[in-house]
Amino acid sequence: MSAKKFLLYISQNYSFAILRPLQTAIKARGDEVKWFVKGNDVNLDFFKDDEHCLPSVDDIMAFKPDAIFVPGNIIPDFLPGLKVAVFHGFNVEKRSDSRGHFNIRGCFDLYCTQGPNTTKPFQELAKQHEFFSVAETGWPAVDSLHDYQPQQNKKPVVLMCSTFSKQLSCAPHLFEQVKKLSASGRWQWLVQFHPKMDSAVVEKYKSIQSEHLTFVETDNVLPLLQQADVMLCDTSSVLLMFLLLSKPVVTFKNSNPKDYLVDFEQADLLEEKIAFALTKPTYLMEKITEFQRQTHPYNDGKSAERVLGAVDERLAGSHQPVKAKPLNLIRTFKARKRLKYWKFW
Repeated sequence: MSAKKFLLYISQNYSFAILRPLQTAIKARGDEVKWFVKGNDVNLDFFKDDEHCLPSVDDIMAFKPDAIFVPGNIIPDFLPGLKVAVFHGFNVEKRSDSRGHFNIRGCFDLYCTQGPNTTKPFQELAKQHEFFSVAETGWPAVDSLHDYQPQQNKKPVVLMCSTFSKQLSCAPHLFEQVKKLSASGRWQWLVQFHPKMDSAVVEKYKSIQSEHLTFVETDNVLPLLQQADVMLCDTSSVLLMFLLLSKPVVTFKNSNPKDYLVDFEQADLLEEKIAFALTKPTYLMEKITEFQRQTHPYNDGKSAERVLGAVDERLAGSHQPVKAKPLNLIRTFKARKRLKYWKFW
């Protein structure tokens, strides 16, 4: 059997951490893998020496991938190969289902879901639309999440993460409290923001770096999650990854606060809420355990292999949808315009 060809299609720096486990699994079985970058938001310095990035759409056409993996919402339908959605995060319910995690844009042939609470809705949508299939595989981005040795920190480590949306971000509202608490030295702080965060906010937090607070810019947040004892966040999907480690999350004005979060709305309560979360109350930890069962029940580090298995089945002819994907003429035109690609042969 000839080796399969796979393309990793990215537009943000966080996509590296999502797709590299797939790259590892692809290479381990002797298949071929290449990358493609859409847009200008990816730091090309993050590519490793042994990673091959195709420079143009023409090169994609020549490569002829069997499948394209996308940690995003859209993929041009004129590109060759099975279009596979692997998601850029967990469903944090920032928006309504119809506009958010479960928005069906007609781009994908296969959705590889993370756990029961996303699989069931996508299965219902597959019955409704009839042009894509669904496989519960787990999320490759967390394959190495549990692969570490927990260490006892000299003092509690607080990891602050924040989304870039002005309506949802906690960063602008909590700056003075974080500045004060970090200066006290009570806890060790790590600060990491979404790559689209307002640069003015980023500079403010960089300005208070000290022996007690470090601002981190990275394409892989997993080591930070593993190091921290508690997370301070808002409505960013990264908080759900942290919960998978059975660690508490404190949120500021979460858009849909659940019982597995410690949510608060007054900035001056920040210290109190972090101190409370660090006690890991029994009822809170029980809620976190139930969240894990529903959101991502896999901790075996083999989600990437399950994704490839689901793709193999589709390529072999299994689980074929009843209908073809919609034409999406307007979206296709916009994609061709962005990529400056007008060949039709």
